[in-house]
Amino acid sequence: MPAALSIALSKGRIFDETLPLLARVGIRPLEDPEQSRKLVIGTSRDDVRLIIVRASDTPTYVQHGAADIGIAGKDVLYEHGGAGLYQPVDLGIATCRMMVAVRRGFDYAGAVQRGARLRIATKYVRTAREHFARKGVHVDLIHLYGSMELAPIVGLADAIVDLVSSGHTLKANALVAVEEVMPVSARLIVNQAALKTRPAQLQPIIGAFAKATQDHQ
Repeated sequence: MPAALSIALSKGRIFDETLPLLARVGIRPLEDPEQSRKLVIGTSRDDVRLIIVRASDTPTYVQHGAADIGIAGKDVLYEHGGAGLYQPVDLGIATCRMMVAVRRGFDYAGAVQRGARLRIATKYVRTAREHFARKGVHVDLIHLYGSMELAPIVGLADAIVDLVSSGHTLKANALVAVEEVMPVSARLIVNQAALKTRPAQLQPIIGAFAKATQDHQ
């Protein structure tokens, strides 16, 4: 009997929004990862298990074959680079936008036009670097891991690059979004080597996810 397929998932929004898709393809977790301390969770299918990982680690687990399949946001995949990964389906879930945001009243357009060197705080360093390079804007990147909105308030940075969903957090901290970097949604990712060696196991589940996504939209 072939080894069970492993699907890497992160807790939180991606897991919650993936659950209906999993149900449509006949996969139901036997435990709630928010309640369980287990990091490997069985499912209603004997041939499928879930591996609970940090969102930023999902592509790495799939790339190195520790998981056959994963679900990760475009933001995470762009930072990772996508090596060793096949991305067959945009699942259309966990949608938001990667944005540049500044303090209310900061003349971002004027600073860019004057050729000012901007200090940008972000955890999406590769994304930010390439975005501003395309625009020809000189930046100093400050790598933060959280509470991005604080950086412009205390003078650490002129602007931030971060995910924006509702915009409530920006508003609460007197920040405004001034430029879209890219739209973001979650993607199904597959280990390329596994797809070549175990197509009979993987192709049906990829097809099921694609159909479930179409039906959902």
